[in-house]
Amino acid sequence: MKKRTKYVFITGGVVSSLGKGITSASLALLLKSRGYNVFMQKLDPYLNIDPGTMSPYQHGEVFVTDDGTEADLDLGHYERFAGVTCSKASNYTSGKIYSAVLQRERQGGYLGGTVQVIPHITNEIKSAIRSAAGPDVDIVLCEIGGVSGDIESLPFLEAARQFRFEEGPNNTCFVHLTLVPYLRAAGELKTKPSQQSVAVLRSIGIIPDILVCRTEMPIPQEHRDKLALFCNVRKERVIEELDITTSVYAIPKALSEQHLDEEVLKQLDLKMKPIKHTAWDELVRRATKPKTECTIALVGKYVAIKDAYKSVHEAFQHAGMASYAKVKVKFIEAEDLEKSTRSLQGVDGILVPGGFGSRGVNGKCVAIRYARENKIPFLGICLGMQCTVIEFARNVLKWKDANSTEFDPKTTHPVIDLMEEQKKITDKGGTMRLGAYPCKLTKGSAAAKAYGTTEISERHRHRYELSYDSESCKALEKAGLKVVGLSPDKKLVEVVELPNHPYFVACQFHPEFKSRPTLPHPLFDNLVRAALKYKQEREQKKAKPSGKGKAKKTSAK
Repeated sequence: MKKRTKYVFITGGVVSSLGKGITSASLALLLKSRGYNVFMQKLDPYLNIDPGTMSPYQHGEVFVTDDGTEADLDLGHYERFAGVTCSKASNYTSGKIYSAVLQRERQGGYLGGTVQVIPHITNEIKSAIRSAAGPDVDIVLCEIGGVSGDIESLPFLEAARQFRFEEGPNNTCFVHLTLVPYLRAAGELKTKPSQQSVAVLRSIGIIPDILVCRTEMPIPQEHRDKLALFCNVRKERVIEELDITTSVYAIPKALSEQHLDEEVLKQLDLKMKPIKHTAWDELVRRATKPKTECTIALVGKYVAIKDAYKSVHEAFQHAGMASYAKVKVKFIEAEDLEKSTRSLQGVDGILVPGGFGSRGVNGKCVAIRYARENKIPFLGICLGMQCTVIEFARNVLKWKDANSTEFDPKTTHPVIDLMEEQKKITDKGGTMRLGAYPCKLTKGSAAAKAYGTTEISERHRHRYELSYDSESCKALEKAGLKVVGLSPDKKLVEVVELPNHPYFVACQFHPEFKSRPTLPHPLFDNLVRAALKYKQEREQKKAKPSGKGKAKKTSAK
């Protein structure tokens, strides 16, 4: 008998930013820990084809998958928590759905019929949901973006309603994440917003099977009983999701203790396999009880929006847990460093992440020079690597106008230039060098030692490069900036480093996308270890009396 894939739909209510992505990812981890194969999917209601052209100020980070899909940052939560590998089937937007329908209409695919939201758009959405299924997938977790009541989300919710009707109640499960706010002035928790949120879903034919309630205060049993009664949900399926301040990675255990995964399996009529997540428990212990700490400066241009660097921040936490350390990330606005480097004083490491546009580039170069000259552990990512090259060319080779042609097309020293295959491309969305590409590392380099191999594959998102065949690259290497990572055709420089430095590595790819809580990325892991060592040595140097001080003490006697 052919195995049937089951589906879990996660919806949200009352307000946005409740944490549907982390809740979905936590549930996926629990189901995986019980031996089930899961696939995760996010349905976004906005009309952009994907978030690739959206500003980080509006949308936060753009996550990139192995197959080159530019996707919502929640896919990062999925991969980090559940250990799944996301793909183009993991993220569909209204723009992608409508585009597919309209393209089919232009090709005569509807045989002259009137194209409508129902059934054509909803059928396309259901096809997108089913694209996540497969012979090795037991459960698909499908998160529907937005909030119940949003106009934009209605086609997705309608498609989900139809999906349950077609697949049957024992093959589908609806989990609704909602808010139970605490009014401090009244000293009360309020259930009415959640009741109204569920009422909106019920008005379109969706009755949640499980209610997950975000709250900053414990929910008394009488409130749970009220929610169960008014929302038509069993009492044992009203789950409290209390705010956790220690570590986001403690959320799965908190949900497990309230049997969320068990209730989902009961709804899906699946066997209750024993749960195994010893490794996850250990990393939570490391996260909540660190033995040491260090401070690493993240010098960026979108630091006002922390989600713009979500995967970078999480990669630091993974590396910290591996060293039983708390990593304090100090966000520094790159432009501020053009005036003063005071904010860099006292940090144990520096990271310059990716980005686009000329704003803040000079400040990033200042941070890189500070790390290079003061022997502070450093990691540059994507634009961070390009700025590393620019800084070295300006201050070591003395090419004062050295730049990227992205920022100064007329520079006489274009150390970074547009990739050859990008020169004829005019469209912006989905046209960069995207996804996983192989890289060959130089044996004995810091990067190769970190990875423990010379053959790696990493995810990319860029248009500009340092060409290995260029005269600029030869001059940079001769001056001491070593190329230690190349694309297989030896055209694209992937990694550069300084040999006579505690840790100074810059890469064209995005290592943060592959970091996992139980398997931190080697480049982040080594940066944190170097930062901890740098801090220890600095503290020992401060504690050790100088020879001059000793002499004074002796003469005084």
